[in-house]
Formats: sequence, C-alpha cells, structure tokens
Amino acid sequence: MPADAAAHRAAAEEKSAFSHPPVAPDTTAPYGNHPDQVIDFYAPHTTGTPQTAPLVVVLHGGAWRSPYDRHHITPFTAHLAHSGYAVANIEYRRGAPEKTPNATETAGRWPDTFDDVAAALDALPDLARAALPTADLRRTVLTGHSAGGHLALWAAARHVLPADAPWRTAGPAPLRGVVALAPIADFALAGKLDVCGDAAAQLLGSRAGAEEDTVTDRRPYADPALLLPTGIATTLVQGSADTVVPQAVAEAYVEAAAKAGETVGLTLLADVGHFPLIDPAANACAVVTEEIAQLAW
Repeated sequence: MPADAAAHRAAAEEKSAFSHPPVAPDTTAPYGNHPDQVIDFYAPHTTGTPQTAPLVVVLHGGAWRSPYDRHHITPFTAHLAHSGYAVANIEYRRGAPEKTPNATETAGRWPDTFDDVAAALDALPDLARAALPTADLRRTVLTGHSAGGHLALWAAARHVLPADAPWRTAGPAPLRGVVALAPIADFALAGKLDVCGDAAAQLLGSRAGAEEDTVTDRRPYADPALLLPTGIATTLVQGSADTVVPQAVAEAYVEAAAKAGETVGLTLLADVGHFPLIDPAANACAVVTEEIAQLAW
C-alpha cells in the first residue's frame, strides 16, 4: 500500500477508536493516595439471575505519557462488560512535562509507573471482591494495549524479576493468562525503531544529560523480552499494518520466548493498524474479545 494511503487509513482508524464517548464505571476504588492510583470497575452486563463472570484486568496505553489516561480505553472496557466480563480498568502514574522551554512530554516515571502497577495488582483481589461480587477471581485475564500491553506482560513476569527488584513476587500471579495488544514488548528493538519517540528509554529514565548506563541497568527490571519464561499462558494480538508499534516488536518477543523455552501465541491481523484492537466498532476488537474468551472460560 502506498505510504499516503497507509497514513490515511491509520488516521481513520485512530479517529474511529477515539470517536466513542468515555463510559463511566460502576464504581471506582483507590489503591493508594495519589489521584492516579485508582481502579475503575465495570460489572458484567448479563440478563436473568447474576452468574459469576471472569475478571478482565485492563491496562491502557498511550506511551506512558500523562495526556493519555484510562478514559480513552473505557469504550473497550464497556465492550468487555457487555460481553459478560467483570472488568477492572487500572490507572497509574505516567510521565510529566519537562520543565524546560520547548521540551516534549516524557514517557513514564521511574519507578512510580511500576510501583503503581504492582500495587494495583496486589490490591486488586480485595478491591474486586468488594466492587464486583460476581467476579470469579480464579478466572482472571490480564490485557493491555500498546504501553499497557508492555505493563501487562511485565506484571505477569514479576516472579522472574531480578532478586533485588522491589516488585518481585514469590510465585507467578494467579492468572488464566495474558492477552497483550500491540505491546511494546521488546525494548531493544523498540529503541532501534524509535517506537513512540523512544518512549521505552524515557520510561527507564533516559533524559537529556542522563547517563546511558541508567537505561541499560534498568532494562532487566522492565523489559518483557528479558523476563522469560513466565509459565503463564500468553497471546499477543498484532495488526500487520501497525505503524505505531510495528509487527516486528511482537515477533521479537515471541522469538525471545521461544529461545527461553516458552511458547507464546501471536495472532496477526492482516491490514489492521494500531487502534482497531481497542475500537468496539472494529472487527479486530471482536478478535481480541475471542482471544480473551479462549483463556477466561
């Protein structure tokens, strides 16, 4: 496809995904004292006598940058609720604007972003029991889009973090599995491809004048491609026409998993870009829902 046609399609896909109004949750619960340390809960939309429902935990994307909060993914979370799932939509601290003239928004906060995701997942069982009485926590699936896909893979790998990592857990998370949507799953390749303006390096603390060793030293604590095998069923869903997080990034993670002795599924959607995966109006979103169902039910 010619470059101008591909750009036009990508713009149309993004416009469609962001055309849906935000959907308010049924309830919101804090897991910390910061305004961003909250989880929105959506009850499953079912008819008749309430039945237990799998819990889908959602981590939004947006290159870990502060303008992109959880609200943009709420049409997707509402879609999951209407598909019969209990849903938890996690917010977390993201980047802050640099305090220098003409500086761009930085991606993520080290270690705050990771502190928050770990704390949210640790608090989630008790919060979900209170907010979503029909949620079956034994059937929990973790999903995330783009930067949120990275965080989903990372959260499922906390038990294989370096021994001195503050987020390390004694054993694997009690998950049915992970469905990562166009995740930033391999930081080395993401850096080479300048994914989201080299957001992964910024997440690890790369700033003007900062030591490059800082990024190198932190990668083993944050890069999913270095945190394998997890022993948790994992599927990546990726559009072949994604120009935001290219297909090669997902393939690099799958290859790293294979070298570590683990099989990771890759569902590749032809002629699909970055945003249809979370757009309830797109066929790609139906595929995502089916991949979640394969693990949840």
